[in-house]
Amino acid sequence: MSLNKILERWKAASRKTIPPDKLLIMDRAQAELAESGIDESCLREGDFAPRFELPNATGQNVSLQDLLTKGPLVLSFYRGGW
Repeated sequence: MSLNKILERWKAASRKTIPPDKLLIMDRAQAELAESGIDESCLREGDFAPRFELPNATGQNVSLQDLLTKGPLVLSFYRGGW
């Protein structure tokens, strides 16, 4: 089974457990992002990321270039400081 199919099933199952008022907020935020056109400026599969330096989860600055010297990597962005 493809990852997309697995994620679609997970999304459908999780929507059944989320309160309707929270789903409304999530759906509205997703629609606002889609309408903003932000996806037009996103990197696509096969694109090269620009060089950058950002704080990691522990607050230490790390650069993309330094991390790539150790091998392939996956970037995970999260918002907030929950």
